[in-house]
Amino acid sequence: MSRASHPVHPPLAELMALEAAVGGLSFSSRQPLNSVLAGPHGSRLRGRGLDFAELRRYVAGDDLRQLDLRASLRYGKPYVRSYTEERDRPVMLVVDQRMSMYFGSVRAFKCAVAARLAALAAWAAFRAGDRVGGLVFDDGGIQAYKPLRSRDRVRALLTGVARANAGLSADRPERPADAELNRALRAALAHAPHDCLVCVISDFAGADEATLRTLRLLSAHNDVIAMLVFDPMAQELPRQGKLVVTQGELQLEIAVGRQRERQPLADFFSGRLRQVADILRRSKVPLLSIDTAGEALPQLRRELGRQGGAAP
Repeated sequence: MSRASHPVHPPLAELMALEAAVGGLSFSSRQPLNSVLAGPHGSRLRGRGLDFAELRRYVAGDDLRQLDLRASLRYGKPYVRSYTEERDRPVMLVVDQRMSMYFGSVRAFKCAVAARLAALAAWAAFRAGDRVGGLVFDDGGIQAYKPLRSRDRVRALLTGVARANAGLSADRPERPADAELNRALRAALAHAPHDCLVCVISDFAGADEATLRTLRLLSAHNDVIAMLVFDPMAQELPRQGKLVVTQGELQLEIAVGRQRERQPLADFFSGRLRQVADILRRSKVPLLSIDTAGEALPQLRRELGRQGGAAP
């Protein structure tokens, strides 16, 4: 982490400055073969949608899949619909800033990593010519930003992310995790009815069968990417020493070197992560796994299958 990077509350200035770092970062449908977006984890991204251009007479060589049966029957001759590729597409970022994200054991808190991922995704989409908007949600509600191709809109979205992030503190009570997650995903359905790229950036705490159903509905008519932010402690607890868990003035010290104390805690953390991963796998949404131990940008490049810094 650079000296300017805050482990918990990245300021707006830092999120805005990440525009300079997104060269070659792409969520396009043309991904390398080793990309998670091109592999068995999920279908290839659709890319930009198509705009209807005209209805015209069929000529030899036209794609028969574009044949308009109704028009052909009406006029007694074959007619096809022609389309042009949209110049841009809406990109919706669904950014989690709940209290479940207010946790970190190594380099940064999950909420800070999610904020940086949101900034990187927003700037990558903006530089690709796409409209950018999003939903920022915490334990208190959802703030929506309509997709626009505007630097001011990116700033407004990232301002919302930074504001929600700054509102997190150890003294803030945590609410049931599933309610706001599923509410945010349902809101994404309303704001992204079709042909959008929806990036859900979250630890997916509280994910359940309702989460699974909503993700499937979202991905029926949109491209959906899940960016799972997790802490390394969810994979493996330290095997010796003492672990101090704090929330506000409350502190709990656990001797993780003792098997009888370590194992239940390890089972709890790893069990939650496995449950979330299973739900995302069943949804068939491409999954990008980002941990709090490393910097966000190199991990995002790796997960997208981009190894170089420049666009091919």
